[in-house]
Amino acid sequence: MGHLSSMFNGLASSLSIKRKKKPRNNNCDDGRDEAAAEGKKNELILRSCGILQGPKNLASVYSKRGEKGTNQDRCIVWEEFGCQEDMMFCGIFDGHGPWGHYVAKKVRESVPSSLLRHWLVEASLDINTDHHLDKDLRRLNIWKHSYLKAYAAVDQELEHHRKIDAFYSGTTALTIVRQGELILIANVGDCRAVLGSYSESGKLVAEQLTIDLKPNLAEEADRIRQCNGRVYCLHDEPGVHRLWLPNEDSPGLAMSRAFGDYCLKDFGLISVPQLTHTHITSHQHFLVMATDGVWDVVSNEEAVEMVSRRGCERGKSAKRLVEYAADAWKRKRKGIAMDDISAIVLFFHS
Repeated sequence: MGHLSSMFNGLASSLSIKRKKKPRNNNCDDGRDEAAAEGKKNELILRSCGILQGPKNLASVYSKRGEKGTNQDRCIVWEEFGCQEDMMFCGIFDGHGPWGHYVAKKVRESVPSSLLRHWLVEASLDINTDHHLDKDLRRLNIWKHSYLKAYAAVDQELEHHRKIDAFYSGTTALTIVRQGELILIANVGDCRAVLGSYSESGKLVAEQLTIDLKPNLAEEADRIRQCNGRVYCLHDEPGVHRLWLPNEDSPGLAMSRAFGDYCLKDFGLISVPQLTHTHITSHQHFLVMATDGVWDVVSNEEAVEMVSRRGCERGKSAKRLVEYAADAWKRKRKGIAMDDISAIVLFFHS
């Protein structure tokens, strides 16, 4: 019970995090975002562009506003998550719709605290169970149960929020928790996580850890159609499958899972995260988390190459990747307004 007590104490004190490692902030195109000011209050949490370094991690964060108006992307990196020295949390969120930036910000603030609360409950239940299971497997199950309950609670809370209209607006969410050498990844929407690892021959290779949850994926499309939602492409957008209401050409959502977007929640859209995990080894070097503003124009291999360029500072790796993606938009998508572009690069061995 001593360890459980310390976890509860950690959660309580995490609401007023102790001052410690100070993140260095780079210039950011989203500097007007009020979250940047909030991030400076808390030196274990980074919510704006910059660098956050801990004993086992170095995180680089950068965001660039697109050409569609307000930057609706949001990011967070939290060292010593829940005041646990071996834990950290990272999240990247891509809002959409007229209230998308408010939804993304709200979900960014709600998910970590909700996840911690459910993690503590699940951990307390685990103490009273038969420990015939492997310790790592029990730890993984605790996080999986916590994530499922936390995401459901956050989506329900958002639906009843009195100051945010999320009926036709929503956000994706790609988040990870690192506890020791375990990394659990939860994905809702079409942000993507890519691992940069060294092969036995010493070559750096890219491994995609998440699936872009688009409406045309077989399992996603089956669920949507069973709920009377529709999936099809517009004539001027061949290959871009969207989710539509049964009897209206609206709203045309280009993903099959999201927080918010309650107009579609009865027609196949869900906020249940797809959960995957990995264990960090000496061969695994870094993790890239980015919004579709990157992946629409940059391959996994290109992203890993940009992050790992020789002679370049690791702390500027996210900015390098984002600027590379912005240039790729100009080359590959002439005449199409550039999307917001955001990335977190997490180096495992600081």
